[in-house]
Amino acid sequence: MAREPDWRYCPRCGSPLAAIAQAEDGGDKVRLRCAGCGFTHWNNPTPVLAAVIERVDCDPDAGRILLARNAAWTGRLFALITGFMEAGETAQQGIEREVAEETSLAVDRLSLIGVYDFQRMNQVIIAYHAECRGEVRLSPELAEYKMFTPETVRCWPAGTGHALADWLRSRGHTPRYVDLPPRT
Repeated sequence: MAREPDWRYCPRCGSPLAAIAQAEDGGDKVRLRCAGCGFTHWNNPTPVLAAVIERVDCDPDAGRILLARNAAWTGRLFALITGFMEAGETAQQGIEREVAEETSLAVDRLSLIGVYDFQRMNQVIIAYHAECRGEVRLSPELAEYKMFTPETVRCWPAGTGHALADWLRSRGHTPRYVDLPPRT
């Protein structure tokens, strides 16, 4: 995986970047800029796709929600299937690809839940409800999955947890939240 660039220095001329105010649409905006060549680091959020996966094809999981635990996570938290949108694909194509890559499930139907700001990770999350069928086979990215009923699933108070809560509300359920330990 490619490393994130070090935004202390200009990628064009190597001069140090500084927080410099400059007139943009709507007034002055402070961004990391190069005083030498004029380069601006825009630091735009990255689009991330997420899916509330509902099984529609098999008992006893029909109507249940699939949450998975990332293999890189140390805790036992389960979350939505997520992934980065790739160049040349629509958000719908991207989440269908991510669901297939990470779970081997086929998406029968997609509906947009909403778009969520996730500033801690500099991301914008585009969340869908995905009605899926097939046999779950996890990618190596994921350690395990669990199936939850809408009544037993717990939301988390950040990022994709807000999408899950909105989906639950749209189905007439009152979301319940887990208490997460403070970030260190």
